[in-house]
Amino acid sequence: MFKTCPKGHRFYKTSDCPVCPECEKTKKQPSGWISKLAAPARRALENQGISELSILAKYKESEILKLHGIGPSSIPILRQALSDEGLNFNT
Repeated sequence: MFKTCPKGHRFYKTSDCPVCPECEKTKKQPSGWISKLAAPARRALENQGISELSILAKYKESEILKLHGIGPSSIPILRQALSDEGLNFNT
């Protein structure tokens, strides 16, 4: 199915994923803890407004795992990033 992003790019996706491949190419490359995650996991966190570890620490692991794009392999990366800053997931 063809879709059009807010910037007018037309692209084809078979899923409901709204991410425009053209817009993704122009985005600034992530750095820091979020750069260790796969792109779908990064987008899932960004779409929730989770851009800092202090914000991530307010969530339970189970809540993060429910986000579309976050898989079980993301959790150890997130746990380590939180731990490095002396933080943990909310309990």
